[in-house]
Formats: sequence, C-alpha cells, structure tokens
Amino acid sequence: MSNLLDINSDIHSLSPLTLAFVGDSVYDLLVRQHLVTLANYPVKELNKMKVTLVNCKSQADSAKLILDSLTSDELDVYKRGRNVKVNTASKHSSIADYHSATGLEALFGYLYLSGNTDRIKELFLLILKNSEV
Repeated sequence: MSNLLDINSDIHSLSPLTLAFVGDSVYDLLVRQHLVTLANYPVKELNKMKVTLVNCKSQADSAKLILDSLTSDELDVYKRGRNVKVNTASKHSSIADYHSATGLEALFGYLYLSGNTDRIKELFLLILKNSEV
C-alpha cells in the first residue's frame, strides 16, 4: 500500500526532522484510530487519552518496545532521528526521551513516505501488544 497522495519523494534526501514532522502525524493518527475503536468516548475524553499517549515519554517508551524488531535500514532511520541536533526540547520530558521520540517519529515518517504502511501497522500493533496503549 502506498501513502495517501501517491506522490513520490526522495525520502533518502529528507532530513530526519522532516521525516519526524510527517511521522508525528502518522503516529498521532494511529493512536486516535486505536482510541476510537475502544469505545464511543466523548471527544474531550478521547483527547485526554490521546495526549497521554502522544508525548515524548510515551513515544520514547514505544520506541524501546520495537527496537529489537527493526530492520537495519529502519534502525538507521531511527538513529538518524534520535541523534539529530535539536534547538528545543519539551519542558515536560527529558532530552533523552525527546531524542528517542524524534527517532520514532522519523521512522514512522520514513515508512509512510516510502509507502510501507503494512510495516507501520505491524510496528504499531507490536507497540499495542507490549504496552498499555
């Protein structure tokens, strides 16, 4: 399956922060879809639950759950995202969690832009299986 727009881009030339920019939305959408399948909660409650799952600490924890399952290419993308120099960090998380979350977002952005949505689903289901998400 390809990405939604079927527009090809040279993903290898994109910066890790650009990949993370896309991956943040991909991960957010996966969490939202998962939450609405749990029950028909009011939107205010859904948003509260989403915020507890889409943040630096939670995403860093999720990254740890899938690291051993990544291919060498995926691990390279994760590490590029994790190791990128950033000028800002969340005031509610450690810099290590911020870097790890950025790596996870870069990975999901890379997979999405490369049209590998089956792998995104596989990794997200692995996160769900091994966490309280």
